[in-house]
Amino acid sequence: MSTATLETSTIQRPRAVERLVAGQATSDGAGVKLTRVLTQPLQRRLDPFLMLDAFGSDNPGDYIAGFPDHPHRGFETVTYMIAGRMRHRDSAGHEGLLTNGGVQWMTAGRGVIHSELPEQEEGRMEGFQLWLNLAAQDKMIPAGYRDIPSDAIPGFTRDGVFAQVIAGESHGVAGAVQRARTEPLYLDLHFAPGARFEQPLDPALNAFVYVYRGGLRIGETAVPPQRMAILANTAGSDGVVLQAGGEPTRALLIAGRPLNEPIAQYGPFVMNTREQLMQAVEDYQNGSLAGAGL
Repeated sequence: MSTATLETSTIQRPRAVERLVAGQATSDGAGVKLTRVLTQPLQRRLDPFLMLDAFGSDNPGDYIAGFPDHPHRGFETVTYMIAGRMRHRDSAGHEGLLTNGGVQWMTAGRGVIHSELPEQEEGRMEGFQLWLNLAAQDKMIPAGYRDIPSDAIPGFTRDGVFAQVIAGESHGVAGAVQRARTEPLYLDLHFAPGARFEQPLDPALNAFVYVYRGGLRIGETAVPPQRMAILANTAGSDGVVLQAGGEPTRALLIAGRPLNEPIAQYGPFVMNTREQLMQAVEDYQNGSLAGAGL
């Protein structure tokens, strides 16, 4: 973890909460139980983000089968592991072990087939997977993959809040990943009871907060655990202020610049047109989506 000298930041016109969203219980892969927090109907509102899944269980039956071989095209997946061990393998020859506090950042681009399988038979598995869209001109770039262990994720402590900067920049600390087009900000924030955190945000960015421990107040709105708060895009706003209650709290703050392009999705393929989706399915069926299989 790296640290940096922090400058005082005072938000004068903070964003309010537009609405609270409760995730939908579902399963994916080979029956992994999870909560889909950012669902398909919210993709346009939270552009460039396509999906956020939260998973967490002490019951191996909820996760042990994992996610066997499956394809992707047209976007990036960001898997953040809070607890547990997950092995990644893909058709581009990449392999990595995702462990406590680590991040797997995969660019599907023109196509990849991969698997994500637990390397544990007991204990807790907990984390998040975020889907980040690619611009039309980037959807067919070569697939890429990066493992970021916990100790390679920059972080800092400020006024009772420890912030891990997975992507973007916060208070002078550059995150592990930068993306020029979508400018994603991805913070994992650990609040001491009663702590407060301010983050400058361009009003043009779409942003949300997901509380996964404790509870926050954002302006006049209380945000309980397992709720996503969509932040209003108020003209002239300069950031967001997060206030923890009387217990330790953990939350994700995620923001990005919208692409404002058509979104066409069919399962694991996200393109701009129906014709491109049909081509993705055909490429997968004939084995040309990602070249050789696993």
